[in-house]
Amino acid sequence: MREPPCADTPFSLQPGPEPWQTSWIARGELRDQRFEPPAGGTEVTFDRARLTNVDFSGTRFSEFRVHGSEFEGCDFTGAAFDQLSLGDTCLRGPWDGARWPRSVFRGCVFRRTRFAPHTFFGNARFEKCLFDRSRLRDQTSTFEAEFVDCVFLGRVREVNFWGRPHDDDRAALGRDRNDFTGNDFTGAEIDYVGFHHIDLRAQRLPGPPRYALLDRISERVEAVLPLVERLPEERHREEADSSLEFLADHALEYNDDQALVSPLDMGRRLPPALREELFEALRRTSSDTSPGRAGPPRGPGPAGP
Repeated sequence: MREPPCADTPFSLQPGPEPWQTSWIARGELRDQRFEPPAGGTEVTFDRARLTNVDFSGTRFSEFRVHGSEFEGCDFTGAAFDQLSLGDTCLRGPWDGARWPRSVFRGCVFRRTRFAPHTFFGNARFEKCLFDRSRLRDQTSTFEAEFVDCVFLGRVREVNFWGRPHDDDRAALGRDRNDFTGNDFTGAEIDYVGFHHIDLRAQRLPGPPRYALLDRISERVEAVLPLVERLPEERHREEADSSLEFLADHALEYNDDQALVSPLDMGRRLPPALREELFEALRRTSSDTSPGRAGPPRGPGPAGP
């Protein structure tokens, strides 16, 4: 059970408990105003705090940590974080592993927000948040993060999304699944993004001509391999073969043999025209579940135009 934020408690910013610490501890409730860090205090930890309609726009933090807190309707437009932890296990000291409070971001705006590389998302839940051209890249510490009805715009690169948390953390989290539903990626450029144990059909994903949500990936790859084997250059055959093998293995292991596929998944070192050719062949080997796809499913084997 998560520890609730301090509701109806006056907001306070206090220095950290240790004299050598430079961080400030934020607690209590803050509403309808701009957050002003103390002079020289750009290291802030929010501990069981509740913030509603608070403006963080344009603020730079050397460290920003969140523990068991809620942010609703907050604006992080243009904010920048050198170190960022959105769902800490504990406030300080070693974690006992028994309880991991959830932090919630509800209806918040992250527009051109500079997320720190390798942000620790932790046990953070995002509901109806907007990620608009944010620096969402190089984000792999996301095993426990939840996203529900969020909108992603702009480039989303090298990010992992997980439908299942680590086995070792499930007791502390109080769940064995992460909510990941209703998210809208139709305005996003998705590159090196991994969806793990997630129902892709429960999201809004971009479709043709740049992407396709496909089922039976392993069957499709097997059908396309003869085309790969006929490529005249060995380096192209090797690139396509390894890329398609990775695509099939990942889809089968993590998403019931489904995947959101783009031409880049055919092999990043292939000529663009060849990537497009293989992508179209992969799409046409079986049913295509992408939004906007008209007509009945095609039969097995590459089809003509």
